[in-house]
Amino acid sequence: MHNSSDKKLVSIVRYEKPLESVRKAVELAKGLKNLPAKAKVFIKPNIVFWTRTVPFPKWGVITTSRVVEDMVILLKERGIDDIVIGEGSVTFNPKDKETIASAFETLGYNILGKRYGVKCINVFERPFEKVDLGEGVALNFNADMLHSDFVVDIPVLKTHAQTVVSLGIKNLKGTLDIKSRKKCHSADQEKDLNYMIAKIPEMLPPCFTILDGIYTNERGPGFDGKIRRSNILVASSDILSVDMVGAKVLGHEPSEVPYLTYAAQHSGRPTDLSDIEVVGEKIDDMASPHEYAFPYAEDEDGSLPLPMKRMGIRGISYRKYDLTMCTYCSFLNGPILTGIAQAWKGEPWDEIEVLTGKAMKPTPGKKKTILIGKCIYQANKDNPDIQEMIAVKGCPPSTKQVVDAFHQAGIFLNPTIFENMDNIPGFFMKKYKDRPEFDEAFFRVK
Repeated sequence: MHNSSDKKLVSIVRYEKPLESVRKAVELAKGLKNLPAKAKVFIKPNIVFWTRTVPFPKWGVITTSRVVEDMVILLKERGIDDIVIGEGSVTFNPKDKETIASAFETLGYNILGKRYGVKCINVFERPFEKVDLGEGVALNFNADMLHSDFVVDIPVLKTHAQTVVSLGIKNLKGTLDIKSRKKCHSADQEKDLNYMIAKIPEMLPPCFTILDGIYTNERGPGFDGKIRRSNILVASSDILSVDMVGAKVLGHEPSEVPYLTYAAQHSGRPTDLSDIEVVGEKIDDMASPHEYAFPYAEDEDGSLPLPMKRMGIRGISYRKYDLTMCTYCSFLNGPILTGIAQAWKGEPWDEIEVLTGKAMKPTPGKKKTILIGKCIYQANKDNPDIQEMIAVKGCPPSTKQVVDAFHQAGIFLNPTIFENMDNIPGFFMKKYKDRPEFDEAFFRVK
């Protein structure tokens, strides 16, 4: 038995009012009691993706500016003057600096800079340092975070198609350089994405995590998920504990979330919450099931997403993404599937198979094999089971190469889907327009 003083403290609070609700979550969790005086504080929100072409779908994808500002105010009240907000968003062009600058501006972070002296950094413009996490794993982390005295981690409360949930630990992957992020999606069956994510907290300075569940995301992490207004905050000074409770709130047992199981093993802890004390609201009163996986149908004809199978699409097999697909290729995945569905005219295609990620192997007997991305091309370029190889070799692949490859296979993807990649979020966000609970004000700083 753990006596209660040994237990890790996690608070669950209903989000009701600006500042007041975040203050309550912090105080119940004793979240800032380990904050040193005059600390250098690094705040890590979640801006997984941004586009300048449409009003970006923020709900359930990106941390609300409301919770970020409330945390800044609570730090300032404790006399903290050295505060940095840092993020490394994914952009189609890795050299693109304007998009993240636009995110900081639009989300009101520059106002926080003027009002509270907060600095905003794009981690890709800052130095990285290599950290040995043991067991042969070394990753490059943003140096500003490593050398801060205290980290405030503010992810969104969401599920994730690859890792079941994406919460405090996973959010810190955004402080890695691109090379290390790709390394996390390794083809090594032992040291897979979940294993790598579980190692991340081992190098953390003291940290307070608050899961922003004002909006939650089912089948996240992106804008193609199903967004809900949930009004939940979950907070703790212990990142593994907050993630385990967050998983439960999303309807998933921590023992069924591989990265949480690994992290618990690393730190010699149970996954049944028996060493955690939950204060504030009860888990059962706040939990609601959030699915994480996109359903696929398998049969003798191959594999397709269930809605496409129901359309009667035949002659193409597009296997379900695996853990080795990194963020760059995963952004193309949805638009490609949309394009295939739109290109279907009722006639079966000519035994085509599409492979993604780093580890898939071709099915013998398929006539045409499309390899999307440099990694899967490298893995299969000499595979004798491929009759006709159509390779898209880029990293990340260019949308023109993708369209050309499918044309070569006889599938006429509509290029405008890809020409307007930056507009795709707008298409998914239309369904939330004019619904009063989806309020833009949460992403503004007045």
